[in-house]
Amino acid sequence: MSVRRGICAVLIASSIVTAQRASPRSVSAQRLPHSTLAVRQNSATRPFWRSDSAPTHWTTAPLAPAMQWRTIARGVETATLLLAGTGEAWRTRLVAVRLDPSQLTFSLDTAATPSGQPAWNLKRAPSNAVFAMNAGQFRSIRPWGLVVLDGTRLMPAERGPLAATIAVDSTNTLRWLFDDEPTPTHVALAFQSYPVLLRSSDTPFALRQAERGVDVAHRDARLALGRLVSGQLIVVMSRFDGLGPSFGSIPFGLTVPEMSAVMGALGALDAVLLDGGISAQLFAGQGASRITESGWRDVPLAFIARSRRATRP
Repeated sequence: MSVRRGICAVLIASSIVTAQRASPRSVSAQRLPHSTLAVRQNSATRPFWRSDSAPTHWTTAPLAPAMQWRTIARGVETATLLLAGTGEAWRTRLVAVRLDPSQLTFSLDTAATPSGQPAWNLKRAPSNAVFAMNAGQFRSIRPWGLVVLDGTRLMPAERGPLAATIAVDSTNTLRWLFDDEPTPTHVALAFQSYPVLLRSSDTPFALRQAERGVDVAHRDARLALGRLVSGQLIVVMSRFDGLGPSFGSIPFGLTVPEMSAVMGALGALDAVLLDGGISAQLFAGQGASRITESGWRDVPLAFIARSRRATRP
């Protein structure tokens, strides 16, 4: 028995030493890649986020005071902000749009070629639209997940811990649903997207560490949809700002955790990523006040907003 106990003791001690030696490497492997984000204003930079000390819950909105919103259509406001980031994100421009559901009506639009290839782009948006963008994530030539268009379910819902559904019912009430919440059976329009960037101001666990199912190192042009405490929607697009506006659509930019940080720092309560890269595209406003950020690729689905008619007193 003493020999067996001695062997067991040696094995246990060896295991403890091995675990202690492996632990730093294991912790290091799970850390987010080092990166920082700062605001560029008046020839100075002001840091607001670091990957090694990123908040798991946003209690303040450090970027909100820097946003100078201007109204460009009924229920539509826009603002821009310049960031200094890590690597290819060293010069990044944020294009933000704030949408007031109480003054807008929403719809989805789609377009395809005779061979079934995606064919929607900003030029196909209705003439009376005050906002349009590509909606959801795309899998090959089709949208990913649930699509309800004009009350007809075109594609079934997908499941995933970081999936979110944006739905609008017949009363134009916008609903924000997560994977563990049932989708209403009667909706006028709905689409899904992933990954969730924020939920009740919390950063999802998969965006806090590496190797949790989300590529936290890849950089790209980003597009995200969020919901503010006020009930307004906020759409944020990242544009590369290193070579001037003409090259803004180059797919250089932020990581997924960095985009989560941007949405949290702007005060979003909930947020989800949409298809970015060369698919990202939006316009807001009408006439001379309209802003346009074009993409390189036609897409299968778009989210449209129109201003409601003013109610007579």
